[in-house]
Amino acid sequence: MGPIRAMLSDVGITEQQWRVLRVLQEGGAMEPTRIADEACLLLPSLTRILQKLEEKDMIARRPDQEDRRKQIVRITDKGNDVIYANLETSIALMEGVRDRMGPDRYDALLDLLNELDATAPDTSS
Repeated sequence: MGPIRAMLSDVGITEQQWRVLRVLQEGGAMEPTRIADEACLLLPSLTRILQKLEEKDMIARRPDQEDRRKQIVRITDKGNDVIYANLETSIALMEGVRDRMGPDRYDALLDLLNELDATAPDTSS
């Protein structure tokens, strides 16, 4: 994680903030509960992360039009700019991990992590 932390430090965001931005960039606007689930974060932690990202103008929140008690979060242009400016570096770092581990072990690791995620208890409620 050292090289990834260094990359993000240069940008001024944390690993968790990066994950939230990536989830929103890949999945579009969504509710915080879904963001927490997809970014593997606890909802109380996500609340603080969203506040920081909103202060940095990297996300925007609005009430859900169907249920005003809920909110919808989306990535802003500034958030997208951060992702695109660092995507190549992020991909290169992950390819380096794959090269060091070897493709078979790397794929096995991803399979095991996906299996672990699929068997994890639902903490969204």
